[in-house]
Amino acid sequence: MRNIEIKARLRDVERAAAVAVELAGPPAAELRQVDTYFHVADGRLKLREITGDETSAELIFYRRPDIPGPKPCDYLRAPVDSPDEIKATLAAALGVWVVVDKFRTVHLWRNVRIHLDRVEGLGAFLEFEAVLDENQTDDDGAALLDTLSAHFQLNPPDRVEGSYSDLMAKA
Repeated sequence: MRNIEIKARLRDVERAAAVAVELAGPPAAELRQVDTYFHVADGRLKLREITGDETSAELIFYRRPDIPGPKPCDYLRAPVDSPDEIKATLAAALGVWVVVDKFRTVHLWRNVRIHLDRVEGLGAFLEFEAVLDENQTDDDGAALLDTLSAHFQLNPPDRVEGSYSDLMAKA
């Protein structure tokens, strides 16, 4: 699967929430996600444990360049029935690199997921993920993100190059 994404530090959470509702309506979901990242030679591998209306877990592997603008991301996801056992197994085999604990409010606009995130130890962030189908190009996704960036008045200095895991590792 492939998406194009932008992540930025969020200076005004209330304004961003109001813009998200104006564009996309009420939140599609409000979740707590705990992402446990494991040491890997290439890309990133994480176990995501999700609590909200329902509880679930998934293993996610992805590759994405660490650049401040729209970034293409190729990823694979697999549902996990036994997250505690998978986490223990991967921790023993690969070692845990970092854990990211966040509360996420999700809005859906066209094929874009708008995430308002509060990340433990890091603060508030806004993330756009344009999920691409086989007929859409990276440029198609980037155009949608540019439109949203204008609506949310994102400033280039607020954009984040890497992932929350990179920020946590530096904290």
